[in-house]
Amino acid sequence: MITVLVADDQAMIRAGFAALISAQPDLQVVGEAADGLEAVTAARDLRPDVVLMDVRMPHLDGLEATRRIAGAGGPKVLILTTFDIDDYVYAALRGGASGFLLKDAPPADLITAVRVIAAGEALLAPSVTRRLIEEFATRRPIDEREALRLNALTPRELDVLRLVAAGLANAEIAGELTIAEETVKSHVGRIFTKLGLRDRAQAVMLAYESGLVVPGNPPPAARRDSRLRS
Repeated sequence: MITVLVADDQAMIRAGFAALISAQPDLQVVGEAADGLEAVTAARDLRPDVVLMDVRMPHLDGLEATRRIAGAGGPKVLILTTFDIDDYVYAALRGGASGFLLKDAPPADLITAVRVIAAGEALLAPSVTRRLIEEFATRRPIDEREALRLNALTPRELDVLRLVAAGLANAEIAGELTIAEETVKSHVGRIFTKLGLRDRAQAVMLAYESGLVVPGNPPPAARRDSRLRS
């Protein structure tokens, strides 16, 4: 059973999300929060698997709430937003959010998103998330400190990180590199451990900010992947 905390300052939206999630046999809403402070407290006390986090809330905004929840090794955070290209969403991803979803997305997308975030083996909406990260990566120079962190990786791990940045799931990376899926999982786990990464969203950001992947020129697999997923 995947447990979920819903954080939004609008009661009707919370109720709608809660009803939709609770109708699924494998999902359970364990709490609701009307602002960021409540979300942080509820996440600590209830320890849900996933927090649905509105980005703009009173008392403590969703960005700071995400930092406090994700930064403490807590639940995965799924950002709910109105705009897909948004400074606030990018900052939330940097703060530890595992992905984001537009509030006007179809209900089925929300259910899928919760399951994907909980599983942690795929990047939610890879083409959209990558586009957001590319948008902001083009505005800033390569971060030399981030680039130096890549020295900890082997050539094979760098290959895997490039494909993670392309939005590929483990099975797709296995096919691309002609290796077993379990081997890919091991590589991904070592990459996360060596670089201190929480999940795939942070891995994609590091790949772009370090210059491993150049905005507008992703690996060949990413170009094929974008055609399949667009």
